[in-house]
Amino acid sequence: MSKKGEGAKRRGLLFVLSAPAGTGKTTLVKKLQKECPNIVQSISSTTRSMRAGEIEGEDYFFVTKEEFEEKVQTDAFLEYVKLYGDYYGTSREWVEENLSRGKHVFLVIDTQGALKLIDSVACILIFVHPPSLEELKRRLVGRQTESIEVIEKRLEWAKSELEKAQFYDYSIVNDDIDIAHQVLKSIVVAEEHRTGI
Repeated sequence: MSKKGEGAKRRGLLFVLSAPAGTGKTTLVKKLQKECPNIVQSISSTTRSMRAGEIEGEDYFFVTKEEFEEKVQTDAFLEYVKLYGDYYGTSREWVEENLSRGKHVFLVIDTQGALKLIDSVACILIFVHPPSLEELKRRLVGRQTESIEVIEKRLEWAKSELEKAQFYDYSIVNDDIDIAHQVLKSIVVAEEHRTGI
């Protein structure tokens, strides 16, 4: 975003983006990254199985349950959660390294992980709302990556996540990806100005 301080070692900002599955949070960050080279998205470690089209080291770092639990014991994660029977975690070292290089880091994580961060690190929390639960269900079914049973569980979890949106600094409704993208970009610019970056 900002050209201010280019070449200087200014610390980047940590943004936490949460939304129910299928709301478009990853798409929003990817669109933002195309325009803003100083924005990076954290790559979580997970114990879940790789989905078709996913790439190791780009979408996730796929690890065994034993490897994940070992990292938990060594405090390697900034945050971690267990969702739908699988672990997800954010590498503390990776985030710190990128922030120190002046990169704005986006963590695309669920509300459970995000709310754990509030008291431990300086971060800007952004919640992305689906237009409605009906639209969210349509999007999840359209992805064709999960069974109806898993989709129903995700919709139940979505209701819980929507209740936690009140604890976030910003909210975006993603009923139009281009408008939601512009709102997200505006939030980044506003935070750069607010913090003097």
